[in-house]
Amino acid sequence: MSLWKLRALVLGHGHPPDNIYTTLTASGIPVAAADCRTCPNPCDEGHSEYPRRLSIDMESTMLGSVKPFNRQILISTGRSDWDRDITDTQGSLAALISQTQPPKVPDAPPAISIDLADEKALPPVPGVFTSTDSTRLSILNGSHKTVCEDDEHGTVIVLPDYSVVVGVPATIDGAKELWRSALDSRLPRMGITEETSSFQTWVLPYSCVIMLCSHKRRDNRCAIAAPKLEHAFIECLHRKGWTADTQLEHIVEPPLESFSGTVEEKTRYITDELKALPAAKKALILKNSHMGGHKYAGNCIIYTPQGSSVWYGRVSTHEVESIVVNTIEGGLVLPPLLRGGMDLLRPGCPTLHDW
Repeated sequence: MSLWKLRALVLGHGHPPDNIYTTLTASGIPVAAADCRTCPNPCDEGHSEYPRRLSIDMESTMLGSVKPFNRQILISTGRSDWDRDITDTQGSLAALISQTQPPKVPDAPPAISIDLADEKALPPVPGVFTSTDSTRLSILNGSHKTVCEDDEHGTVIVLPDYSVVVGVPATIDGAKELWRSALDSRLPRMGITEETSSFQTWVLPYSCVIMLCSHKRRDNRCAIAAPKLEHAFIECLHRKGWTADTQLEHIVEPPLESFSGTVEEKTRYITDELKALPAAKKALILKNSHMGGHKYAGNCIIYTPQGSSVWYGRVSTHEVESIVVNTIEGGLVLPPLLRGGMDLLRPGCPTLHDW
């Protein structure tokens, strides 16, 4: 028995690396068999290295290190570092939204359907969940600036809805309206976009969102990794003919609140908008506050218009090209880097991009 397998059995870490590919495939997660690193080791392609002093956990199992949530938001701040706990920053939109949430209750474990006649039935993949497995809202600050004409009103990206809500004031009433219209776990995708809303909502106009933890006051490792990864992603995407933005573009189309039609017609319109996004080859790269797992720096989350989020850890500049080729363009998960993710189970679908 290998040292890894012995450690996994003793510590309960789960699947050893050589079994992760098989486990994910059997569970219906589209995976890539490609190498995570595309350059030689040592690298001869000029990729920026992390400092030798950067201590990264390369031993423990990452898969399963993501807590389920229903929605995740990125609040505009125009910064890449924040107070240690963003919900403790008095008067901030993060704090106000946190205060607006109903009392937290433990999420019920997801229902597991097992065919007793099938002795090979596999348990759920640790860290992989659906949005309905939890009612929790994950509140993050983002590096994007507000696109509202009034700088005092925030711009909030809502995921996996893939929407951007503009014009949110940092007041308790603003937080309550945002919760009611976009964040409550009982709401459908895209929330409630009413003509009477004081906000403006659009489909996020990008083929993917790449999130990089940069929260220095929480842990310096991610603050060191994030700018290097941002640069590597921009360079790689440009080489492959993509546009890579680090700030939200100003959207000129009418907001969803002005859409005239039935609920069914609006749903079809939104779905068509989302389906058309991958062809645009436009990526939004944002730095964000603490999302857990600093010991696995660099931490990276990739969201797709279809609604999936892929959480990667131990990402260096050497793995960026493989992530772009296999995950962003190909819709396939790289098992050795996987920490977990939302809506990754796609039985019968060749990629995460399929609807």
